[in-house]
Amino acid sequence: MLLSVIMPVFNEEKTIEKIIDQVLSEPTDKELIIVDDCSQDGTRDILSKIKNDKIKIVLHETNQGKGAAIRTAISHISGDIAIVQDADLEYNPQEYSRLIKPIIEDKADVVYGSRFRGAEQRVLYFWHYLGNKFLTLISNMLTNLNLSDMETCYKAFRSSIIKKMDIQSDRFGVEPEFTAKIARFGCRVYEVPISYYGRRYSEGKKITWKDGFSAVWCIIKFNLFNK
Repeated sequence: MLLSVIMPVFNEEKTIEKIIDQVLSEPTDKELIIVDDCSQDGTRDILSKIKNDKIKIVLHETNQGKGAAIRTAISHISGDIAIVQDADLEYNPQEYSRLIKPIIEDKADVVYGSRFRGAEQRVLYFWHYLGNKFLTLISNMLTNLNLSDMETCYKAFRSSIIKKMDIQSDRFGVEPEFTAKIARFGCRVYEVPISYYGRRYSEGKKITWKDGFSAVWCIIKFNLFNK
């Protein structure tokens, strides 16, 4: 099976080369689809120098958000399985095989990589942890799924599943939107433990408490009002 790795990117000049190397060094047969969401640092200069047949690079001329970048990338998928990969080194590409195994074995249609299932973690922000657990709880109540980490970046999909999603969220609301739609589709969902090396804000972390309030609205919207 060919794996399509979707990588939304915004102002990641410090990490972009390293994460690309990590993705390409992971042994699964893959393509890497990078969508630069109008970076204003040196990210685009770095991407312009890449010459690799396994990498597709798409440029947004205005900043639209993570969800919009993923929406753009979906139209370029040619693999059998798709996985979302942030460009900030918080998630380890060497865990792809763990994520896609239930799909390859035909046990799952979608696999979530859970930061709360027992793998090693960097200890950081208590309120971020509590916020993630709260958002997951509200999402589970409306989807009737028993996920431990709805907000995780690492979600692996059969490509046929993600291609039929009409993604509307432009920013971080894409995570609860994904979850609402896979529940509505009746997908077989697995969770597997993953490691997580979270960043501090001084290291470039972008999500804020405002995105938490937006996520609550997206959970309600995509489960109750947007069928």
